[in-house]
Amino acid sequence: MRVRRRTFGDIVKAFFAFVALLALLVGVPLALAMTAGWPFPTTFEPMEWLKQDISVSTFLGILTFVVWLAWAQFTACVLVEMKAALSGVGVPGRVPGAGPSQLLARQLVAALLLVGATAASFTPGLSQLGQSIEGNQRPTVAAAQQTPGFFAQQQEQAAGAAAALAEQASHAEAGSSGARQQGDTKFYRIQPPEGRHHDSLWEIAERHLGDGRRYKEIFELNKDRTQPDGSKLSEASLIRPGWIMEMPGDARGGDLVEMPDEAPEVSPEVRQQIHDYAGTGDHAQGSGGGSAQVSVPEQRPAPATGDAGHRQPAQQHATPAHDSSSFGLPEALLAAPLLAAGLLGALGHRRRQALWQSAFAGIGGRGMEPPTPAGDAQDVQDALLVGADPEGVRLLDRSLRGLAASLAAESRPLPTVYAAWLSSGDLHLQLAQPSGKPPTPWQLGQDQTSWTLAKDDAGRYEDVDTAAPYPGLVSLGTMDDSRLLLNLESVPGIVSLSGSEADRAAVFASVAAELATNGWSDRMTITLVGFGEDLTPLAPNRLRHLDDIEALIETMEAETRQRRGALGAAGHDSVLTGRTGPAQHTRWAPHLVLLAAAPSAEDAVTLAELAADAGRLGIGYLVGTDSGDLPGAAWEMEITGEGKLLAPLLGLELDAQLLPADQQRAVVELFVGADPDRGPDGPANTPPFLVDISEQGRPAVYARLVGPYEIIGLDTPDGERSALLHEALALLLLHREGVHPRVLSSALWPRGVTDDVREALVERLRAWLGTDPDGTARLGTDATGRLTLAKSVVSDLDVLRSLYHEATQGRGVDSRAVRGRLLTDALVLVRGPLLADRPEGRYRWLTHEIIDAQLPLLVADTGLALSAFHMEKNRAEKAIEAIDAALRTAPADERLWNELLRATHALDDPARLTALAADLIGRSGARGLPPRTEALLDELLPAWRDAVAAAG
Repeated sequence: MRVRRRTFGDIVKAFFAFVALLALLVGVPLALAMTAGWPFPTTFEPMEWLKQDISVSTFLGILTFVVWLAWAQFTACVLVEMKAALSGVGVPGRVPGAGPSQLLARQLVAALLLVGATAASFTPGLSQLGQSIEGNQRPTVAAAQQTPGFFAQQQEQAAGAAAALAEQASHAEAGSSGARQQGDTKFYRIQPPEGRHHDSLWEIAERHLGDGRRYKEIFELNKDRTQPDGSKLSEASLIRPGWIMEMPGDARGGDLVEMPDEAPEVSPEVRQQIHDYAGTGDHAQGSGGGSAQVSVPEQRPAPATGDAGHRQPAQQHATPAHDSSSFGLPEALLAAPLLAAGLLGALGHRRRQALWQSAFAGIGGRGMEPPTPAGDAQDVQDALLVGADPEGVRLLDRSLRGLAASLAAESRPLPTVYAAWLSSGDLHLQLAQPSGKPPTPWQLGQDQTSWTLAKDDAGRYEDVDTAAPYPGLVSLGTMDDSRLLLNLESVPGIVSLSGSEADRAAVFASVAAELATNGWSDRMTITLVGFGEDLTPLAPNRLRHLDDIEALIETMEAETRQRRGALGAAGHDSVLTGRTGPAQHTRWAPHLVLLAAAPSAEDAVTLAELAADAGRLGIGYLVGTDSGDLPGAAWEMEITGEGKLLAPLLGLELDAQLLPADQQRAVVELFVGADPDRGPDGPANTPPFLVDISEQGRPAVYARLVGPYEIIGLDTPDGERSALLHEALALLLLHREGVHPRVLSSALWPRGVTDDVREALVERLRAWLGTDPDGTARLGTDATGRLTLAKSVVSDLDVLRSLYHEATQGRGVDSRAVRGRLLTDALVLVRGPLLADRPEGRYRWLTHEIIDAQLPLLVADTGLALSAFHMEKNRAEKAIEAIDAALRTAPADERLWNELLRATHALDDPARLTALAADLIGRSGARGLPPRTEALLDELLPAWRDAVAAAG
């Protein structure tokens, strides 16, 4: 939000606004009364009026009445606007038929009140949230500076503020040379409020230090020091009149006190207070410091490296600028763990869909091998693998749903949540208003509007069957390694975003992508206007694109009316109460509008009127603006060219979460490549790595991955590093296209690792694999810096793929005997699921892979092909053996069971077919048989139902 100081121009505007209001409200009725008289007749005789002739005086009377009516309407508009501005209730009520009149009244009232308040204070914002009751009374604080509880706490307690501290230190050093003595220390006394304007650290820093962002220096100088009233400054947003602030040495301004003893304008009482306050500073204890003392906030101890819990983004993503292994990976996605996890999960789901659709469509292996991304798409995929924090998403989702379930069990409504912070694995919710004691294991935060859940307590939550309570939460950025999620759905009005068009587009794309793919929501609609038409492949069921704002307004007017009516009919006061009630799975999905293009003045007023009741209806608006002034904007933010997201009156200066245009295109390319409905130019069925399956192609190193993990051709490494080296080799074997070193280290150490440890592992792995007879290292590096294996290092999965490919598309196509031998050899390799004996807690990176879907399909296709091979010669028993072998790895594949039924039917043994049908029914459980299997049984064994029932 922007901070605006009152200038001489503001005073002039206010004066003319006052004159205009005086003339319109007082002058117009006086002039009408003196010239045209009052608009009401002296007698009430309607029949006599109708009998009178229509004359010029009649027209003048009608005209006079219309003018009086217009004056009354304008007066009502002024009263409505004045009431809304003084009470801070957000967008004022709409006076019927008074569009232009109300807009003029709003501008005049705003100009008049600008003398006593900033424009941002006319609407409720985060600055008015988080207020709590302290005893029976709370002193007046800056309405524009009452940052919600945990927002300010992050400034004091979150870790990793090296850049901000360095900036503060440089400011302080520039303003002070040599040791600062008590005599030249400057002090400022917080002034009492003037009308609706209150002092704030931001404005004090802007007036006396030239930069509002230097408020942190003032906060650091004065935090936790006892004030004259006995209280302490613990939050940058909560200051009280009469408090004393020690200022940095370069502070300038007439209302500063430099020499209390020689300042006659300062009362003796105040001089004594300043003396006492100065005695609590660092210099009073002989610190000898030169400029303002800036200390790093206390941090929570970092978890051990081996901890497999929630990934710490600061540890995971912090890579020195000189690190060559960061080559090619987009840093924006590396620093967005929740966004990356959502995109990675949605991408994996899309690829699995493509595999299953191709398999059950009978395409014969098409889609078995998804296309290998290249170029920017490959870099983005690696960045997603490195940056994703699926554990954090899981904890956030379970914590929010668990909270909703606990409140529902206590028959308590969901509180309105404006924002959430993720800090060191802990979750902090900022409530709109006090909502009582939170359910266990949640605890109150620093006040009644903050609920906190420790990471260890969140880990005890299990999956619950309840609707997602806050699906509108979306990441905006980080401050001191704490991640802010804003609940767009609950905003009492519009969230505006100013800045250059390109910078705004990067923020909008990030918000849209995370909302479309996040793991803590169920259903929602996201409407994109002015951008994002190419983003719809990320989530076609969630994302929709509208061409212009006219279509948006028409759509939202209809939906707003519908939601109001539905809430009223259901007897709910907001979507929160409806979301946890009986209709939780059928209603109340949020609708979030992202409008990147700045609306016109008329459209902005219309949107403001629509958004006035949006928070109650589950509708959120994020709107771009060129100037930063947007009617109805409850929260105003600005994105800078340096990637900072600013909301000064909230004490927020975030490192914004962005999705720049080039990375956005690469992400979309990944999703388009995985689309299950793609045309004939879709994925080929050729494996990415084919093995020489002749006797001459015997590998130097052979790893058995399908089943228990074994390695032939290498000595087992000694010590505890053996498991780590085996896991690294398995990852490389599953990615013959190459693995980025950062992807490798992220897979092995999900919580992060230093560069030297990663490089040591790579060298140890290279030494273990050794070299080929020609001296070539079996672990190499390609032109992009990715680690690759030599062709002499092979896995049984590579051989299995090559055998199936050769049997169905190579030599086996023209030779029946060769096809049978190759398919039989392929099934012999199958000893069970992938890496069947992998140790607990390792190989977690497999959750990001689709090999768990590829391998069963590959084995099933091999079994089906071999079964068909035998059935051509009426060898039903051989066909059954092939299918049984495939079922050990792909027990859920319906195609195998159907083929098993056909092969068993070919034996002409009704008892055996009946036993198989009973076995299938037992396996299907309460879900029952799939429709196609049931239809097949009706064809092969019409009386199967009675036969199965008779068999018990």
